[in-house]
Amino acid sequence: MKLEIGRIKIDDIQFGEKTVVEVGTLFVDKEALIAKLKEDERIAEVEVDIALPGEKVRIIPVKDVIEPRVKVSGPGGGFPGVTSRMAQVGEGRTHVLYGAAVVTVGDIVGFQEGLIDMWGEGAKYTPFSKTCNLVVNITPVDGLDPHAHEAAVRLAGLKAADFVGEAGRNVKPDEILTYEIGTLSEETAKNPNLPKVAYVEMLISQGLLHDGYVYGINTQQILPTLIHPNEELDGAVISGNCVAACDKITTYQHQNNSVILDLYEQHGKELNFVGVILTPEHTTMDGKILACDYTAKLCKMLGVDGAIVSEEGYGNPDSDLLMICKRLESAGIKTVLITDECTGWDGRSQPLADTAPEAVAVVSGGNVSHLVTLPPAKKVLGNVAAISTLAGGWDGSLKDNGKIMCELNAIIGSTSEIGFHYCTCKLY
Repeated sequence: MKLEIGRIKIDDIQFGEKTVVEVGTLFVDKEALIAKLKEDERIAEVEVDIALPGEKVRIIPVKDVIEPRVKVSGPGGGFPGVTSRMAQVGEGRTHVLYGAAVVTVGDIVGFQEGLIDMWGEGAKYTPFSKTCNLVVNITPVDGLDPHAHEAAVRLAGLKAADFVGEAGRNVKPDEILTYEIGTLSEETAKNPNLPKVAYVEMLISQGLLHDGYVYGINTQQILPTLIHPNEELDGAVISGNCVAACDKITTYQHQNNSVILDLYEQHGKELNFVGVILTPEHTTMDGKILACDYTAKLCKMLGVDGAIVSEEGYGNPDSDLLMICKRLESAGIKTVLITDECTGWDGRSQPLADTAPEAVAVVSGGNVSHLVTLPPAKKVLGNVAAISTLAGGWDGSLKDNGKIMCELNAIIGSTSEIGFHYCTCKLY
């Protein structure tokens, strides 16, 4: 399977009479976008704003971040099973408005959304302070149940990304990246002496608005599934959940999954990257046993020598992470875990809800409880009072002078468990 990602570099967004890309600037027809999104009868109002890196703008509460793209050759397009007809993606060419992002904002029906600061202390922790953001604030009609409310808002964000992405269809990319991996037998024949490595990506599947989606299917309803890495890079996996913002994997992060890109970088050199296993994180014991056993079985059937396992969320999913680790290590498969830690404001609490002697290689994305103070914003897109109901915020987080005191929990992507973030470790 071969996928070309054509990057069209965007360093500015402005409103215009048409949605087009001209010399690195994305012009957006604001009224046409609003009209498109209001075709959904569940949506009452749409506001569209722009937030650029360095501006003293706070975006809150953020539901999802999506990279605008358009499929220019090969099967599929958009987000199959969600915004477009079902098709297997991962082949052909996709044009990306690289440096731009659609950020969706809306009333909270869950309690775990997040914030993005485009400047200052908060900007240090979220990768989406560096993107040129088209902020879409959605107000659904009254009377929707929580799931319908969330579905309407999240679908609007994906549609907005498709609408804007079309601007790149006939633009010559500044850079073309090629991702190609053949069948297991082909790659093994080419790399007979390299260790075979699988990537196990755990996805929140807890119901109550805590779910990821694969080709539009709620991950609560899937068994662990093997996909080609190109499928995820090309829109097969999207975020639909309301877990803590710090380690929520946004749709943008799925489209640019750091673990997949890093494994691609080493493929054929240090290792043989055999594929991605998407694993649901269930809340029942039977569900956990089924998913973890099934994941280990797939790894053994593939004959892998090693596995990278990334978590989404923390607390309850920690047990799944360690259960998978135990099964893989017991089968002789070297396993690296990627997680984050919940060690309290002083950093001294137990970092994970579970542990195991088999977990000998663990990468931390940071402490979700780390306390930060954010300066007052010149402009707020959304509702700053929402900080009191975000994970990582509390009643009193918003000070009279406009400052916010909160945990990293509240900042989108700050402790990403797929490594798409800025926190790191220093030896001292």
